[in-house]
Amino acid sequence: MLKINLEYRKGILFVRLKGNLNANTSKKFLEYAIPIIKDYGIRYVVYNLGELVSLDEAGEKALATAGEEAKVNNNGKVLIVNNKINSCLDYDNVSNELVALDTIKV
Repeated sequence: MLKINLEYRKGILFVRLKGNLNANTSKKFLEYAIPIIKDYGIRYVVYNLGELVSLDEAGEKALATAGEEAKVNNNGKVLIVNNKINSCLDYDNVSNELVALDTIKV
């Protein structure tokens, strides 16, 4: 099961994930996140993985796909908070959401 909490604050989309992001739930994540990033031209995304229990290759690919939509197509930046899962994603890691706000400086 995956719970997705999105919050748009100060020009940044905060994506808080709880549960499992895997082959079974990654489609749900993409169907939820991609249209929001595309439709609103979101440039900055912060993934908070603090309550994520598991993340498999399909989940990492889903995070990368949504992140690249903001990073490449909207010339933005993606950060990861609470990366206790040690994903292989090539995004900067920060310790908390306040540091993310300071890092992006919108």
